[in-house]
Amino acid sequence: MNAERRPMRNRIGIVVLTVLSGMTPLAAPQAPKATVPRDPEMIDAQGYQKLLEQYRGKPLLVTFWATWCEPCRDEYPMLNELAKQYAPQGLKVVGVSLDDDGDLILMRRFLARYKPIFPNYRKKTGGEEAFRQLVLPGWTGSLPVTVFYAKDGRQIGHVLGEGKRETYEAAIRTLLASGSN
Repeated sequence: MNAERRPMRNRIGIVVLTVLSGMTPLAAPQAPKATVPRDPEMIDAQGYQKLLEQYRGKPLLVTFWATWCEPCRDEYPMLNELAKQYAPQGLKVVGVSLDDDGDLILMRRFLARYKPIFPNYRKKTGGEEAFRQLVLPGWTGSLPVTVFYAKDGRQIGHVLGEGKRETYEAAIRTLLASGSN
């Protein structure tokens, strides 16, 4: 009788093992799916005007940066902190990279490293002078540059070159106060 049960036990054991082995992938902890960050959307002068229209009605800080700009690399993490700090008061922050296509990998690494809470765009090649003059009349292209816009879309200030945190906080407070009128 024992000899008769053995083949049946073996078959049941094989069925159980087969079922269990098929379930293992389902029961195994799943690694979170890595989201591949998208490259920043490309904009030109017209795209920048649309961007400003999109944020009309909100106090806005726009920072222009590039990975090859050391002061930009120093300032960017602070701007991300300020974006977090003042977001509850309504401040919107946008970054615009002036990196060339050849710096795309560096730009991706830069954004992955600093994990900005604000959207970033990338300036399309061409039309540099028209773009700069639209952003800030008289701007020669030196970086970093940060421009402040009131709720009504008026440009109410800028920081040319690397600014100190105190300078930015004073400008942001002024921006937020002008936005409440």
